[in-house]
Amino acid sequence: MTETAGPDRVASAEQIGLSAREAASPPPEAARLAEPRDVASWARKVERLEVDPREGVRGTNVAGRRLTGPVQGFGKMWQKTYRMDAGAVPAEQAIATWREHFPEFWPKGNRFAGALTGINPGDVALLDLAIGGGVKLSTGVFVLYADAESFTLMTPQGHMFAGWITFSAERVGDTTTVQAQVLMRANDPLYEMAMAMGGHRKEDKFWAATLTALGQRLGIADPTVETRSTCVDSKRQWRHARNVWHNSMVRSVLQTLAAPFRRRGRS
Repeated sequence: MTETAGPDRVASAEQIGLSAREAASPPPEAARLAEPRDVASWARKVERLEVDPREGVRGTNVAGRRLTGPVQGFGKMWQKTYRMDAGAVPAEQAIATWREHFPEFWPKGNRFAGALTGINPGDVALLDLAIGGGVKLSTGVFVLYADAESFTLMTPQGHMFAGWITFSAERVGDTTTVQAQVLMRANDPLYEMAMAMGGHRKEDKFWAATLTALGQRLGIADPTVETRSTCVDSKRQWRHARNVWHNSMVRSVLQTLAAPFRRRGRS
């Protein structure tokens, strides 16, 4: 199984790239051999996200945002794992199906607008998530890594949490295990309160439903998803409390309330 994506791997790829550029004109073959075998599976480093409009998705709160990992988050750090037995389905087939049809497995009422070619390194996908009351939380994700056995999404400023989600499949003996693993902190104090007041339960339900839908597509008669949550760090990072400025939930509510006035102004 491909190693879980993380900032150390990104730094390693960058360092290798720098040393190659600083070398005194190395032979092309030597430069090629110096690169990691999975270098093509990693997204290029980006400072701020750029997006293209996608039909049917509002697409706000993403353009110009920086990416955030658990180090930049506010709340307690959690590792959440959602696992499913996929039987005799080859691991590569499970991941290929997941990457190609990713939006189709999301629970009803939620939209994932990614590239038409599926999940690929460097892609930016726009999200509209149902939060109740007819309001959609508009945010996005960045595809940090993708290969034949796994892919990883990373969150931007303003997302519900700061971190990444790795989707993977592994063949052990005669059985393939499919899983989604989240390493995250709530992005700001408002999100931390929301997570404590049912947000964690709602997130668990979301990913269990997603894996169940994937299992059904793979032909599993009765998909069963195992959920495990571990608090890795119980401390809150108060130095990042100002992340609330980018809170996509607050901005989405305000954007929804302002929409009728904007339409009236254009009429």
